[in-house]
Amino acid sequence: MMRKLTFAMNVTLDGYIAAPGDDLGWSGGDGPDSSSSGEFFQFWSDRVGATDLALYGRKLWEVMSAAWPTADQAPGATPAEIEFSRRWRDMPKVVFSSTIDKVDWNTRLVTGDAVTEITRLKTEDGGPMDIGGATLAAAAMRAGLIDEYVLVTAPVLVGGGTPFFTALDSWVNLNLVETRTFPGGLLLTRYETRR
Repeated sequence: MMRKLTFAMNVTLDGYIAAPGDDLGWSGGDGPDSSSSGEFFQFWSDRVGATDLALYGRKLWEVMSAAWPTADQAPGATPAEIEFSRRWRDMPKVVFSSTIDKVDWNTRLVTGDAVTEITRLKTEDGGPMDIGGATLAAAAMRAGLIDEYVLVTAPVLVGGGTPFFTALDSWVNLNLVETRTFPGGLLLTRYETRR
């Protein structure tokens, strides 16, 4: 039985995970200083709590590791932020990068071919894996390694930036398995890849 690999990100209605200049201000919850008391934040926290291994590209790793490892010690941290911070810090992580040389917070660095390593990780014993970061996820998408797509779509058009989906060589047929709405007009859609 292969481990399940899920690509889960916040996305704009026009399909971007970051607006031009890597702006995430539209996303409704990308750091300790944003709204982190509601069910949307809790959804992401529970995903982290249920993830056996998280795979990160360098840019997303830098965003997350700058914000979350010590957020539980910040003055005024909410109970939800404290829980997320601890879950994130404890969750095993792999960062794929050839430009950084050190990672921490229960993380290991892979500098070699990402597709080869992700393929190997999928065959190991263990629970579900999440993948994040546009470049890394695009490589896994093109290689047919992603089993599930989770999009939390924000009701905003940003006109450009970093796309959620990459160019593909062939169609990928999906089955819709869940929809859910969050306050503020956020819409979760979860799809499984048809094998």
